[in-house]
Amino acid sequence: MAISTEPIGSVPRTADLLAAMNARAAGRISAEQLQTAEETALRDTITRLEETGSPIITDGEQTKPSFATYPLSGLDNLAPDGVVIPFADGHTRQLPRLTSGPFRYGVHALTYLKSGQRYARRPLKQAVISASALSLLYPQRGLPDYSREAFLEDLVEEAARDIRECLDADAVAVQIDFTEGRLALKLDPSGGLLNAFIELNNRVLDRFTAAERPRIGVHTCPGGDHDSTHSADVDYSGLLPFLFRLNVGRFYVQLASEPDRKRVLKTVQELLKPAQTFFVGVTDPINSRVETPEEVRDRLLEAAEWIPLESLGTTDDCGFSPFADDTSTSREIAFAKIRSRVQGTAMASQALGA
Repeated sequence: MAISTEPIGSVPRTADLLAAMNARAAGRISAEQLQTAEETALRDTITRLEETGSPIITDGEQTKPSFATYPLSGLDNLAPDGVVIPFADGHTRQLPRLTSGPFRYGVHALTYLKSGQRYARRPLKQAVISASALSLLYPQRGLPDYSREAFLEDLVEEAARDIRECLDADAVAVQIDFTEGRLALKLDPSGGLLNAFIELNNRVLDRFTAAERPRIGVHTCPGGDHDSTHSADVDYSGLLPFLFRLNVGRFYVQLASEPDRKRVLKTVQELLKPAQTFFVGVTDPINSRVETPEEVRDRLLEAAEWIPLESLGTTDDCGFSPFADDTSTSREIAFAKIRSRVQGTAMASQALGA
């Protein structure tokens, strides 16, 4: 397949795994019993992802508590009353708040990559959370004996390690999840917060060479949780010039659900640099209707009017279940959408003579 196609990350967890997670949280089963359920779900997910024909797969994030909070597992210097993220349908997600330093990850993404590699027969990519998202853990009032700058130094070190370990372990690509990018403009329309996020993430990316950055990408979307978004009302024209300042080689951009895709594509055409790849979102995970391969083909043909073929790929707008408890999309729908993406990308490749 000449035009690349990749998933974003999460697939809805199996019913058995969700039941085991709840039972473990309630103390009804042992850690070993939960691990057995995790391994079963992981193996099944990877098998089914490979059956879609996807040339690159993920672990489906089966064993992550969420795309954003996996590094916090096991930490004892957190309180539950951190930043609240409101979604359009009225529900919220709340991050923890750091209570003391130093900041260290409890779990690194390498753990998930190695688990997936035990079962995968195709190349695996690995999603990691951005340093900018985790910077929201630090309380506005500060912490005694642990300055914000000291926290950011520790955070940059840990975030760079998260990427480095996955590259060294042969992840075909490492994708930085940056869903807070668009949200930053909603919280601060002046762009100050977004600019700070970009600068912080580039501090992490500065740890990598020009030869390594083509394997590092960034994903942006307006959020996707319980079939709702947190910042879809923010115009892409404000985000994209900031986004393309990130020193990465891959951009995974939600577009299937955008009302004016051509305007976004025109902006991307102006910002995309040589040797960078733009992965256009062609399936919408928060819409239960499964796109046909022909629809995917047509969305890719549309993108090809603006983006050079050598710089073009396809992806899903977002993960299908970024938070473990999000069951708004079924596994069957997720796999059907992925299959359509793969087939539609192949159809577009043929139509374009790629």
